[in-house]
Amino acid sequence: MSGLINRKMATRGISALNMNQFLLGSRVFASRNFSSATKEMTVRDALNSALDEEMSADPKVFVMGEEVGEYQGAYKITKGLLNKYGPQRVLDTPITEAGFAGMGVGAAYHGLKPVIEFMTFNFSMQAIDHIINSAAKSNYMSAGQISVPIVFRGPNGAAAGVGAQHSQCYAAWFGACPGLKVLAPYSSEDARGLLKAAIRDPDPVVFLENELLYGESFPVSAEVLDSSFSLPIGKAKIEREGKDITITAFSKMVGSALKAAEILAKEGISAEVINLRSIRPLDRSTINASVRKTNRLLTVEEGFPQHGVGAEICASVVEESFEYLDAPVERISGADVPMPYAANLERMAVPQIEDIVRGAKRACYRAAKSVPMAATA
Repeated sequence: MSGLINRKMATRGISALNMNQFLLGSRVFASRNFSSATKEMTVRDALNSALDEEMSADPKVFVMGEEVGEYQGAYKITKGLLNKYGPQRVLDTPITEAGFAGMGVGAAYHGLKPVIEFMTFNFSMQAIDHIINSAAKSNYMSAGQISVPIVFRGPNGAAAGVGAQHSQCYAAWFGACPGLKVLAPYSSEDARGLLKAAIRDPDPVVFLENELLYGESFPVSAEVLDSSFSLPIGKAKIEREGKDITITAFSKMVGSALKAAEILAKEGISAEVINLRSIRPLDRSTINASVRKTNRLLTVEEGFPQHGVGAEICASVVEESFEYLDAPVERISGADVPMPYAANLERMAVPQIEDIVRGAKRACYRAAKSVPMAATA
């Protein structure tokens, strides 16, 4: 790969000394072209453009996974990259997650920057040893001598009608492991800014996308479209300000929380919605500052309730802001069962907007009183 790059540099009269200058110029040029486009962008296009720009800027970045090349990606996130960068930097692999994840970690040991795509994070379980024992722990075990700049990305959590083995949320699993950084984007801005930050980061990053968000469009500013744009890892975003209750969410659940906040506003409850963006490191300061203002907390996630992300947030608030709470903390999560295949049961297993509304009302002591059994006879 490096030989090919050196030959191209020589052909274009680019020396090693001014390579960085050349790459920077390429990024600015791409940014100017892109900024003149539409201000609406799908999450799919945000991810694709982030990959494209980072591969253009840094020849050490490459993509590897199942169907990322010839098929243009199972979800078309890698569309066009094979034609642009060739099979040396966009590598189709067999169906062997343990194999290509391990190869990616080895490449990162040697200074390359692999982006490993899992067709779903459920399949990352086949590669868990490489992610946890090889990628996450090597920097610590080598006393900082080994960096592992690798990104593991793909859809995480529930989709629609794909059963228990394709629907689990792994945010809490990976979020529990020191040595990993775990990101979960919601909007196009999140997807673009966080993926760029993940690729540039010297540590292994687990990047949890959501299949149902790929086709969603979000407004993006000229700043977001600039090729130099990135978002800080470990910093949450307050999507909606409020004064009566804090609602935390990540990935697809941010949208549900925002819709619930609109409903609550019509009933006189002002909800502050926090988009976590980063699961590890977790932005505890933003969460606690919000709770100290609103005096109530509701956490929302698609994952299982036991040992979940919401449980960690609740523990943090109880430890740091207990005296500010005016009501018990509330948690909304997925049901504590493997995901059902039947559509009606699947809906019951995943948090709905009405569940968030009910939880917020409970915390605000505004829940509807239950009807006596005698009255229903």
